[in-house]
Formats: sequence, C-alpha cells, structure tokens
Amino acid sequence: MASNLELSDRKLRILQFIIQEYIETAEPVGSRTISKNKTLGVSAATIRNEMADLEEMGLLLQPHTSAGRIPSHDAYRLYVDKLMGVIGLNKKEKDEIEGALVGNIEQIQELLEDSLALLTQITNYTSVAISQKVEKSKKIKQLNLVHIDSMTAVLIMVMEDGTVRNSKFKLSVPVSEEKLELISRTLNDNIRGKIIEDFDMNFINYIKHQIKEYNKIFDDMFTVMKSNMDKNLSFNVLLNGATNIFNFPEFSDIGKAKSFLNLLEQKNEVASLLEEKGIRKGNVNIIIGDDSIDDVLGSCSIITTEYEYKGKTIGKLGIIGPKRMDYDRAYSVMNYITKRLNKLMNNT
Repeated sequence: MASNLELSDRKLRILQFIIQEYIETAEPVGSRTISKNKTLGVSAATIRNEMADLEEMGLLLQPHTSAGRIPSHDAYRLYVDKLMGVIGLNKKEKDEIEGALVGNIEQIQELLEDSLALLTQITNYTSVAISQKVEKSKKIKQLNLVHIDSMTAVLIMVMEDGTVRNSKFKLSVPVSEEKLELISRTLNDNIRGKIIEDFDMNFINYIKHQIKEYNKIFDDMFTVMKSNMDKNLSFNVLLNGATNIFNFPEFSDIGKAKSFLNLLEQKNEVASLLEEKGIRKGNVNIIIGDDSIDDVLGSCSIITTEYEYKGKTIGKLGIIGPKRMDYDRAYSVMNYITKRLNKLMNNT
C-alpha cells in the first residue's frame, strides 16, 4: 500500500511537486523542471536520484515517449491520503455559492440541479447527483387496516399521488374486527399527512400510547409498511457537464470519450460508482482511478459526498474528472456546496 511506504521528507516534497505540476500541465515532469523550483533547495543530480528511487518504489511512471515522469495510481493515493492540502474558498466564491443555492426541502430537485451547475462551473468536471425517488417521500393520504381473521389483516395505504399499496400481514396478537376498525381509525387520524421519515421514536411512542394494549399491532403494521416502502425504492440520476470530459487530454481519444458518455447513460452504473468506497476525508469520499468498478473510468477519479434530511442520508453528490484532477480544490468545493445544501434542506 503506497500510503504505508516510508518516504523521507525530501522524497515526499519532490513527489508532491511532480503530482501538482502534472495536475496543472498534463505533461510528464523532468528533473530540470523540478530543479527550477528553488523552494525545494535540491540539486539536479539529487533530484534524478530521488526520482529513480520513487520510480523503483512504484510511485512514478515513465511514458514511452518522454524523458519525464508521471504519478502512478499509488502516488495519487499517497497524495490524497497524506499530502493533499485544503484550499479554502474565498469570500467571493462563498457568496456566489450562497447566492445561487437557495431553497428548502420542498425544492429538492431545483436545489440538486443548482448544486450540480455550481460544481461543474467551479471545477470544470462532470457532476452527478443521486436522489431517492421513493414512496417514502410521499405523504400518506389514507391508511386502513382490513380484518381477514383474528390473526391476519391487510394494510391499505393511499398515497398523496393516488397510488395504492396493499400488504397482507400476520398479527402477533389476536384482535376482533370491531377492535381493528377502531385501531385503524386511530392510526389513520394520526398518520394521515405524514411521510415515513416522520416516524421517529417520539412519534412511534406517541402512536403506541394512543392504541395502548394493542401497540403490538402497530409494530406488525409498521414492519410491513417500511418493508413495502423499501421494496419500491428507486432513484433519480441528475447530470451536469457530461461533455466536459472532452476538455482533458486523457480523453482526446474519441472511442474512450464515447465509452465514458455511454456509461453515464446507465443509471444503475452511475449509482454504483457513487457507492464505491475510497479514501475518506471527513464527509468526503475520494475514489482514485483503478479503484473504480469500470474499465472506462480507469483514467478517472470520483469525489462524493452525502446529503441528508433529518439526520438520514437521502442521496449523494459526486464529481467525475481525470485521475490528475485538482484534488485540493475539488475537495473544498464539494465540501462547501454539500454543507450549504444540507443547511438549506434541513432549514438550519
């Protein structure tokens, strides 16, 4: 593992310079370029020796057509894990984000679209959002429990959009038809107009108190209700700046760029990409190149964050760029925009 390699301070500084120079120029970096950097205070001969060591350690690669070196996959991992700085946004940039990103949970679609537009505009990378599109987020218009026998009932839920969900379930305690009808009315009066996210422990305990000795029936019903919602889980995928990949020389090959664009059209693949585990930096997840699940993305890195509502993750934001992306800058932008999004969605 690259991050476990024992490197001297001088090797780390030289490697850091090479990575940052390559990120900026997309050109292999030679010892002469490094020696011009006076802050390193190292002779050209020493630099060549250190670069040879770094290459032997698998942190630098030599393209066939160049005398310079480029970072390896392990070098990027080490950079993100150990060397990456955090470039804070200036006041003008923060004001621009806060001015462009306004709204609340009721405008979640617009908030996500505006977040992606900002991410693409500031970083010049492709941005993507995964948002839940679930029955969970719809209000319950009506709830009924229908008696089948003393140990069996059917839960009927009518959602705000008119969809109807039916679930037959077993009761853990016997109940008469009259009593179940009374329980059903009590539950309907309290649950009507709620969404599943409203069912925190305080609300659940309140409901149980309303039906007293029959609170086990609520447990039976809620288990079925939640399972029913989960089975209907789906998601929206939003994209911005998909063709920005053409701006980077790594994707000057039309076939490679086309494969990338084709991948973005596959909703399930995009969602899987944002679920990959990488190097965790606070709330930000960084997936580097070869860690990706698809060969098309071997030259890419992905940075993801989660956005929340009432303490629960309800989606993800991501940016996809070349493996030599400006990690320091991209991290800071992602972090700030996600914090702003969470603040608006939770009205804090």
